Amino acid sequence: MVNSSWYVYVIRATDGSLYTGITTDVERRFTQHKNKQGAKYFLGRTPQEVVYKEGCSDRSQASRREYAIKALTKKQKEKLIANYVRT
Repeated sequence: MVNSSWYVYVIRATDGSLYTGITTDVERRFTQHKNKQGAKYFLGRTPQEVVYKEGCSDRSQASRREYAIKALTKKQKEKLIANYVRT
């Protein structure tokens, strides 16, 4: 496990869509999304749960990983989530 100061995370919305972002505190960020203080993505959607979280050593690494995950197809993201061991 990486000594994490940054995380890349995936949230499933109630409509089944997946949102990927980065933060230093996943729980705080999820709460912000639920309270409509986060990404514009959730203005028309409701975040349901964090389904994936991956620690990164710094913001740059987290941003690169976020980009890579966003480039995946929905099917590939679902596979990533299915293989995720929650910590």
